[in-house]
Amino acid sequence: TDPVEPQRVYAAVGTYTNDWDPTPGAVLYSDDYGDTWGAAELPFKQGGNMPGRGMGERLAVDPADNAVVYLGTPNGNGLWRSTDHGRTWAEVTAFPNPGNFVITPGDPYSGDNQGVIWVEFDRDGRIFVGVADPDDPLYVSADRGATWQPVPGAAEALGTADGNRTIPKQAAIDHENGHLFVVTSWDPGPYNGPPAAGRGGSIQRLSLATGEWADVTPEYDPLGAIPGFGGLTVDRQRPGTLMAATENHWYPDEIIFRSTDSGATWETSWDYAWDADYSWPPERTDRFTLDPSGSEWLTFGKVDDGPAYAIKHGWMIDTLSIDPHNSDRIMWIGGTIWGTEQLTAWDAQGPLVGWDESAGHQVALPIERFDVGVRVEGIEETAVQDIAALGGTLVSAMGDLGGFVQTDLDRAGVMIRHPNWTSGRSLDFAALEPDIIVGTGDVEGDTDGHVGVSIDRGATWMTTVRLEGVAGGGNAGTVAVSADGAVIVWSPGDGSTVPVFSTDLGQTWTPVEGLPAGALVRSDRADPNRLYAFASGVCYASTNSGRAFAATGASGLPSEGPVEFRAVPGKAKHLWLAGGEADKTYGMWRSVDGGRTWRRVRDFEEADAVGFGKSRTRYGYPAIYTSAKADGVRGIWRSTDEGRNWSRINDDAHQWGWTGKAITGDPDVYGRVYIATNGRGLIYGDISD
Repeated sequence: TDPVEPQRVYAAVGTYTNDWDPTPGAVLYSDDYGDTWGAAELPFKQGGNMPGRGMGERLAVDPADNAVVYLGTPNGNGLWRSTDHGRTWAEVTAFPNPGNFVITPGDPYSGDNQGVIWVEFDRDGRIFVGVADPDDPLYVSADRGATWQPVPGAAEALGTADGNRTIPKQAAIDHENGHLFVVTSWDPGPYNGPPAAGRGGSIQRLSLATGEWADVTPEYDPLGAIPGFGGLTVDRQRPGTLMAATENHWYPDEIIFRSTDSGATWETSWDYAWDADYSWPPERTDRFTLDPSGSEWLTFGKVDDGPAYAIKHGWMIDTLSIDPHNSDRIMWIGGTIWGTEQLTAWDAQGPLVGWDESAGHQVALPIERFDVGVRVEGIEETAVQDIAALGGTLVSAMGDLGGFVQTDLDRAGVMIRHPNWTSGRSLDFAALEPDIIVGTGDVEGDTDGHVGVSIDRGATWMTTVRLEGVAGGGNAGTVAVSADGAVIVWSPGDGSTVPVFSTDLGQTWTPVEGLPAGALVRSDRADPNRLYAFASGVCYASTNSGRAFAATGASGLPSEGPVEFRAVPGKAKHLWLAGGEADKTYGMWRSVDGGRTWRRVRDFEEADAVGFGKSRTRYGYPAIYTSAKADGVRGIWRSTDEGRNWSRINDDAHQWGWTGKAITGDPDVYGRVYIATNGRGLIYGDISD
């Protein structure tokens, strides 16, 4: 946000920097508090979902001239600047160091140069820039960016912690006391745990007046060595007060630190009280209580286990922020957004643990805890993998969160717990017996099956038998259930196990005949004997409820790139297919004979997902929805006349990044559409009045 004209808002955006995402990054700008936006495309990618995404702030407005905005970038692209409120951008060629820190050289996901990390301004007009280079991590300019110099002592302060090479992840300036605070970590985050030995990071304080550095890292951590730091914030109303969070303290919990004396001393958000024998587990005591109301799924199906609570203070806490206008208000991330309006109660609590002389051991001291709750109303960040709309019940499969069942679109759904998927992948329901729902997801361990089954419309779920030889993580594949619910067909995603079928709700599995490993499976929505599959450009069909399949002989379908295909509700043998790869076979096709022949839908040069909803007329063909590209325009499209004509139903103000994983209409409400996004949640839309 612009500190001079707060109606001006900026966002640096992008999804991935590796080969699978061709989209360049951009800076979005708004002059009206975010009501409308413009976009300035950049000549390089930005990774909003890449490692290091929590570092920064990479985007900063110059308070001395708010037309000037700076942007730190990854992958050797350096420091960039706009002089017209974000409309156009150019590299600051005088900036000497694009960074060099790489997590895993050559890796497609973690092989980025983390680049220029953050930009801060002091009251004298100096610009400080943090760089992912342990040998030269900090630069300063005193002439509005014309020239730059390394900050003396920065390499020693910011580039190492107990011998581990570190980088400056975040920074904040206490203008009243003249301090630049910097948190460092041995890893850009947000996944890795502590280093092999020693501390993984530190908190450093630079005097802006004298240039002297002070290591103000908390000396005490309940578990010993700090793995590294993530978020950092200062209290603008109370100079000298700052807070920081660990980032990869997976067990038993992350730690939030608070100092009211510029880092000289710290208090922790929780602590241990050990008995005389230091028996495990120790008693854990906390400064606040966590209320998950509205997001009860935050237990992730777990229960408290000693000091490891089912609901944690957070995880991967890359962001925490004290309201600059209200010292009592703070929010931080970690599986959700936690927040309180009682923060200063922390300072009156005193220490969490004391010594009982008579008992000869530590004890948890009595304190008055304050309340922390969920602050995510209206905010989504989920990556949706599949959707099933049953009419009155909506089921979703989500990356990192498993799956949810919703009967009220205005409230968070109930998490699917049996099996307890780490990521949900595929869903289906019996078209003629919709109380029967099946899903598949990634699982931990060697016990739970990947496939889950509900026979009461998602109210309860049961775990199927684990298929021998299929490992837990990443191998969920796709699942289908015959229209009458009698047969489940599961295609594991491990790339080597052929699809299997079950006639007893997944208690036993038998190999399917005629399908290759990894085939995408779907059920006919009217004929219980018919199921379909697709793999490498070949369409397959079964006429015995999925026990055996045979290639249909169709040609001309995409053999490369992702493909999604669906059967039409109430129409036996009717199939629609979308997918392919740019510059190769890519688009939409339909079949009315069970996949034997296919006709291309010429309206789209590209299409990625297709689904169906209630017809516009009583006896008409179901409404068709797709995420596709027509005449160069990407959008969400609907046809009400069996694909003869299409209308774009979103506009440029309603776009959600990648929308090609899954889409479906509502079987009961004409015009209602559900859209799976990769990070923007499950979107639904209705026809406007």
